[in-house]
Amino acid sequence: MMETIGKYRVIRELGKGATATVYLCDDPDAGRQVAVKLIRFGQDNAAMSRRLRKLFQNEGMVSKRLDHPNIVRVYDAVVEDDYAYLAMEFVDGVNLDDYCRIDKLLPMHRVISIIFKCCMALDAAYRQGIVHRDIKPANIMIGPDDEPKITDFGLALNLNKDLDRDSTFIMGVGSPAYMSPEQIKGYPLNQKTDLYSLGVLLFQLLTGRLPFRANNQATLVYRIINTDAPRVTDLNPSLPEGLNPIVRKALEKDLYSRYKNGAEFAKDLSSVRYQILEDDQVAADHRRFETLRKLDFFTEFENIELWEVLRIAIWRDLGPNVAIIREGERNKVFGLILSGQAQVSVDGRVLCTLGTSEPVGEVAFLHPSDDQRCATVITTERTVFLEINASALGLASEELVSRMRDHLLARLIKRMREVNKVAAAHSEQAVGVTEAAVLTQTRPDGGLKLELTPM
Repeated sequence: MMETIGKYRVIRELGKGATATVYLCDDPDAGRQVAVKLIRFGQDNAAMSRRLRKLFQNEGMVSKRLDHPNIVRVYDAVVEDDYAYLAMEFVDGVNLDDYCRIDKLLPMHRVISIIFKCCMALDAAYRQGIVHRDIKPANIMIGPDDEPKITDFGLALNLNKDLDRDSTFIMGVGSPAYMSPEQIKGYPLNQKTDLYSLGVLLFQLLTGRLPFRANNQATLVYRIINTDAPRVTDLNPSLPEGLNPIVRKALEKDLYSRYKNGAEFAKDLSSVRYQILEDDQVAADHRRFETLRKLDFFTEFENIELWEVLRIAIWRDLGPNVAIIREGERNKVFGLILSGQAQVSVDGRVLCTLGTSEPVGEVAFLHPSDDQRCATVITTERTVFLEINASALGLASEELVSRMRDHLLARLIKRMREVNKVAAAHSEQAVGVTEAAVLTQTRPDGGLKLELTPM
């Protein structure tokens, strides 16, 4: 490892990317720790080296003009023949990538606070004529007290320059999943492209997934340009309805309908009447995760899939004699009994009783076209029910959808086999059956139980 970079004494490496390495260093003149980003210009690719040099010079020039508590400060920028480095404010924290996973989501009030501050930081940058163009989780650091710090202005566009002669304007820069439709199309950019990217990040922090997903970049680009994002409450029903119009406006494809500046975006975030979640909500989520982890139904589910289930489901605490499903209704809501019991009946006649880890309502969900309910399900005691909306599950990962369908089908087939036994118990003896006698008896709950006993 290098011992010094210019006047800065290297303490340790903080991270390494495709083109740069960042080190924690001591600044002997200021008596502080700084983060130093070092780029080496390779001799084998002169074109790439020229591009890196321009991007690096741009980052140094742009960042020195930005003075905002939520933008990483740049103290020093040095460009030599073979390398260049930036000495920046050291943020002792993590980047937002850590909080975009569905099993690591922050409580909502913390997400709102972080995005609010980023809105104001981008607004301040725009007043200096600067558009970042690469807002994504990896470029936002989170320090103590949830203070976000936007970093990496290497791709920033200086609106005060003539774009036709601006050598730092490079088409196609940015991260595709976070790029605005106009950025993908190569249109002229203004501050609204950063607000769109911030809207994508808000969506991801609230739901644990991106608003547009695809298996290849061509399909992803098509969806960003042509399709609407899902509602955040469809993916996380615990969120307040008031967040939907805010996210929708941030992700508007029509520039005239999108937020015109960061201050307007921030104002809506501050005024929405969202429910305040305490930090102990995280602990509650983990307790619920452990509850799901112990259920027989979820034994073969991956942890990340269980977190998806937890986010898209509604946890219902029901008293006795509450109808979960009624005959004749039309919907595809289904779920699992986490504790307690529910009685299933058809035309007023008891069919069976379902207990812990048993799915409810899976037939209408699995049917490709008919969502009419053919049975009534009513709780017989205090019951905790995990309700899953089919439309929300349809937006989940392909892995979760596939595994859920497989397990529901397996349970359905098991029940059908039991019904077949009951039906056989009321029919005449089959030809050639001489080794067994069929015995049926009534269950205490009014259903039928079948046993085969050898003669």
